[in-house]
Amino acid sequence: MKKLCLLLFLLVFTTAHAKTEFGKLQGAEFRIDVPDNWNHGLVVYYHGYRTENHGRIFDQTEPLEPTLAVFTKAGYAVIQSGYSQGGMALEQAIPETEGLRKYFIEHYGSPSETYVAGHSMGGELTMMTIEQSPGPYAGALDLCGAVTDTLSRIGRRFDLRVLFDYYFPGVLPDPAKIPVSFEVSEDLEKKVSASLEANPPAASVLRNFVGLHNDKDLTSLLLFATWVLKDLEQRAGGNPFDNRNTIYTGTTDDNTVNDRVKRYAADPGALSYIQRYYTPTGHLTRPMLAIHTTYDPLVSPAVPSTYAQLARTAGAGDLFVVQYVEHDGHCNITPEEVERGFAELRQWTEKGTVPVPGRLQ
Repeated sequence: MKKLCLLLFLLVFTTAHAKTEFGKLQGAEFRIDVPDNWNHGLVVYYHGYRTENHGRIFDQTEPLEPTLAVFTKAGYAVIQSGYSQGGMALEQAIPETEGLRKYFIEHYGSPSETYVAGHSMGGELTMMTIEQSPGPYAGALDLCGAVTDTLSRIGRRFDLRVLFDYYFPGVLPDPAKIPVSFEVSEDLEKKVSASLEANPPAASVLRNFVGLHNDKDLTSLLLFATWVLKDLEQRAGGNPFDNRNTIYTGTTDDNTVNDRVKRYAADPGALSYIQRYYTPTGHLTRPMLAIHTTYDPLVSPAVPSTYAQLARTAGAGDLFVVQYVEHDGHCNITPEEVERGFAELRQWTEKGTVPVPGRLQ
């Protein structure tokens, strides 16, 4: 304990209703919430992608977020690492969160049961955890998670940028060589939006390519994709994406597009990094429930469906269930819906009652 204390700065709030601890471990800030009605269960929570270069810094004056308060309401303690880095911090988040779980056990005791959950990139980390290190966990709750391989998911955004550059050259930086200085700004957002507005047929092609409903969502995705590509290029040490063997379809003139679109070769080392962080296996030994909105401009609803196929191929199809909520937007899942999903997951792990796929009831 003394050794750990050297690594930590701690601020603990105790009230009649709950105990909240803030600290820093392995270079990552953390938050622990233990309710007054603690049932000695634990939820390990992964947060989503953040565009800051640094990890999340918890506001010690803020109460627990409503979507996480559903876990403490049910009697479970919640732990969450801010990760030591921002962005696509898959490499850092897994060991840092595991270190926090062990810290919790040392200071609060061994939980009677542990679940893992996360939103967006946190859903991907939830999937990674339950595939790679399922031992401590009873089950997993994936909320709007990017539960697919990074190469194909971000590769699709790379292709979107390639097509955008074909129709709108010079508006955004080369997707394979994005400057470290690149920033998303209001002026750049207006520039991209005006470009799309000036060429409706091309904008329609791009929307259809990624299944978006409007140019506002398309503008946001183009800018976010460019930021993520910059992040990955820096982490991987080069461009990990290769479109030399890609045949683009669904445009108004596929032949001309494929003849003239710019082609890129992946850097082998960068490609290896992206495959390592992360390529799913579908090998599940614990139940995982995924909840997704029916329209998500950042993580397509097709993503959990693809993982369902992977799990079936791996012989674990009966351990993965997908439910949807009828909302538009990324991670637009209400606290009440998270609460119902978590209840269904517990019924699954404790009584063997498998959630019904389809609309979350």
